[in-house]
Amino acid sequence: MIEISIVVPVYNSEDNLTELCFQVEDALKGISYELILVNDSSTDNSWKVIQQLSVKYAQVNGVNLRKNCGQDNALMAGLNLSKGNYAVIMDDDLQHSPYDIVKLYEACKNSSSDVCYANFEKREQALWKNFGSWFNGKISEWMMNKPKHIYLSPYKIFTREIVDEIIKYVGPYPYVDGLILWVTDNIIQIDVEHHKRYKGSSNFNLTRSISVFLKNVTTFSVTPLRVASIVGSICSIIGFIMILYYLIDYFVNKNMVEGWTTLAVLQLFMGGLLLLFLGLKGEYLGRTYMNVNNKPQFTIKNITKS
Repeated sequence: MIEISIVVPVYNSEDNLTELCFQVEDALKGISYELILVNDSSTDNSWKVIQQLSVKYAQVNGVNLRKNCGQDNALMAGLNLSKGNYAVIMDDDLQHSPYDIVKLYEACKNSSSDVCYANFEKREQALWKNFGSWFNGKISEWMMNKPKHIYLSPYKIFTREIVDEIIKYVGPYPYVDGLILWVTDNIIQIDVEHHKRYKGSSNFNLTRSISVFLKNVTTFSVTPLRVASIVGSICSIIGFIMILYYLIDYFVNKNMVEGWTTLAVLQLFMGGLLLLFLGLKGEYLGRTYMNVNNKPQFTIKNITKS
């Protein structure tokens, strides 16, 4: 019986994978595990390296996606194939040390928690990423009732029961942390060190960060729609008051020309709000359309071990 399944999304990380497998094997001596490396249609030799590692290590299973689907979709592919009593999610660049897997495992198991996140007191990454993580966390608190003390780290472990609940989601835009917050609030975190990238540079750019944010905002909460309704109502009330004001001003003070600037500004303001919220609702409608048409989360081209 496999105790721990480690799912790693891989994208253009051929130089890190050999060291990753070595450290995982060294860290988990005496624990039955599987290491699932999901190649998200890398443009380098990552898949070739994964195939070689799958031959070298009995615990390594490689999954090759037919097209680039994104980090969370790749994670869903790996989780659907996982068999362990616990599942670990970590990055492929060794900023998440495999030697901390046992710490996460023991903390989660000993506390009978569903999920244990790794918390990084100091993060070896760009400042804009730190700000993005903080902002995403605040949005999650507001929209998905994330516990305030929990950092939604990409490095985490959770039980088989949580895995089974997560993989029930079949929508084309999965967000693993959002799914976790949907199914449990029995969550803890422990402090671990965040390391420098082993080799190469990060593939997680601003565009991909924005994509994750949009998944957070529009896939797992209707709060933005409620905000749009509230703001729209407020603007309507203000507009009605302004109409009364200008009518009184016209009939009492006989002002016929003055105020056109204010009127133009109001029209631009209202037009901007309308376009903003139409775009927001269009985002929801587009995702609903994709769900109705059963867009797949991922398509698998090859698996090294069935």
